[in-house]
Amino acid sequence: MATPIIMPKFGQMTEESAIVEWLKKEGDKVNKGDILFTVETDKSVMEVESFEVGTLLKIVVPPHVNVPVQSTVGFLGNPGEPIPAVAAPAPAAPQPAVAAAPVAAKLETRAPIAAAVSAPSAAPIIPQTPDARPQAPSLFRISPRAAALAKHSVIDATRIKGTGPEGRIVEKDVQNYLQQHGYDKLRISPAAKELAAKEKLDVLTIQATNDSGRISVADVQRAIAEKPKPMSKMRQVIAQRLTQSFRDTPHFYVTISVDMTELIAYRGQLKEAGAPYTVTDFIAEAVVLTLQEFPAVNSSTDGKTTRWNSHVNLGIAVSLEQGLVVPVIRAAEQLPLLEICQRSKELAGKARAGKATPDDLSGGTFTISNMGMMDVESFGPIINPGESAILGVASTRPQPVVRDGKIVVRQMMKFTLSCDHRIVDGALGAKFTNAIKQKLEDLELWKRLTV
Repeated sequence: MATPIIMPKFGQMTEESAIVEWLKKEGDKVNKGDILFTVETDKSVMEVESFEVGTLLKIVVPPHVNVPVQSTVGFLGNPGEPIPAVAAPAPAAPQPAVAAAPVAAKLETRAPIAAAVSAPSAAPIIPQTPDARPQAPSLFRISPRAAALAKHSVIDATRIKGTGPEGRIVEKDVQNYLQQHGYDKLRISPAAKELAAKEKLDVLTIQATNDSGRISVADVQRAIAEKPKPMSKMRQVIAQRLTQSFRDTPHFYVTISVDMTELIAYRGQLKEAGAPYTVTDFIAEAVVLTLQEFPAVNSSTDGKTTRWNSHVNLGIAVSLEQGLVVPVIRAAEQLPLLEICQRSKELAGKARAGKATPDDLSGGTFTISNMGMMDVESFGPIINPGESAILGVASTRPQPVVRDGKIVVRQMMKFTLSCDHRIVDGALGAKFTNAIKQKLEDLELWKRLTV
C-alpha cells in the first residue's frame, strides 16, 4: 500500500503551510533523506525530507496552495501500488461561472488575438433573509458574439452592463461600450495589443506615455508591472500581525541619544585583537541587563491580565529580501556576552540562508531592531505581538555636543523605545532607556564583560 506524504507541522502556532516547490517529480526514485519539497510557513522556507525509500507515485498538492498541517500532499511507494483516493484541495476563491463558456475554437478564427475575457475575481455576495432560502449567485452572462468582440478588442467584458435577458451582455452592449469609451480613437501598436491580450489587460485602462499618444509595448509592460500581485505568506503574516499590534496596542515612544564614542573605539581595539563583537552585541547585552532591572518591560498584557516572563528571550530583527524575521536568543540573561554574540550570528545566518525553524523565530519577550547600518537618524518600530516594547536603534553619527562647557564632536547614536502604554508608563519607559544608555556609556563595564 502506498505511504502518504504528510504536510509537517512547523512550530506550535503553524496551522497551514504551502509547498513552494516539489524537488521530485512523479515517477522519481526517492531515498531516505532526499528533499521532497520546500514549504513556506508564516516565518520561513523549510526543506522536507523523506523518511522512506520508494518512488514518488503521486503529487496531490501542487505548489502555492495553502493546506492544513497534517494533510496528505503526495504518496510514496512501489510502482504499480494502488493509491488511495484523496480529494485535491479546493481552490481558495472559486470563480463565478460564465454563461458563454462554450465559445471555443470557432472564435479563434474570428479574433486574431487570443485572449480570454476576464471574469470577476471574487464570488458575488448572496443576500439572505431569515425566512428565505439562499438565492443562487448571479452569473456573468455574455453571448458568443459579444464575447468574440470583447476578446478581439482586448477589453474586460465584466465592466459592461448587459441589456439582454437576465442581464446577459449582447454584441450591441459591447459596441456601445467601445463607442462610449472612445475605442475608435485608441491608438495601439499590434505588438502592444498582443501583449495586453496575453496578460489579460484591458487596453482602455492603459495610458500612453509618449508624445504620439500611441500605446506602446513599454506602456503595456508598465501596466503589467502595476498589476496586483499576491503577497508571500510571510508578508501576509507580517501585515496581519503588525496591523493588529498597531491597532490594538497603544504605542508611545521614548527617544534618547547615546554617546558611543568610547565604546566604538574600544570595539575597534577588540576587533584588532581578533574579538568578534559587533555594536549590536553590546546593545543586546545592555538590553538584557536592563530588562532584568525592569521586568515589567519584559512582560506582556492582553489588557486584562499581565504575564511576567522569567526569562529574557531576546529577539534581534533580521531583514531578508522577502520580509523581516526575528530570531530569538532564549534565556539570554543566562548567557555571557561572547555567547550572545555567537548565538546572534548563528541565528542570523540561519535566517538569511532560509534554514531558521519556526522555534528559532518565536517566543520572544523583547525585540531589538537595528537600522544603524542604513544611515537612519531615528525611527519608531512597531511592537511585536506578545511583547510590551521594542527598541529601534539608529545610525551612529559624528555630532557636535557640549562637554564641560565646550563644543566637541562625538559619535552619537539615537535609539527609540516603542512601548505598550497598557503596561509601560512614560516614566518607566524613560528610566528603562536611560538605564541602557548608562550601560553603553560605561566603558569599564564592557572591559569587565570582555575579559
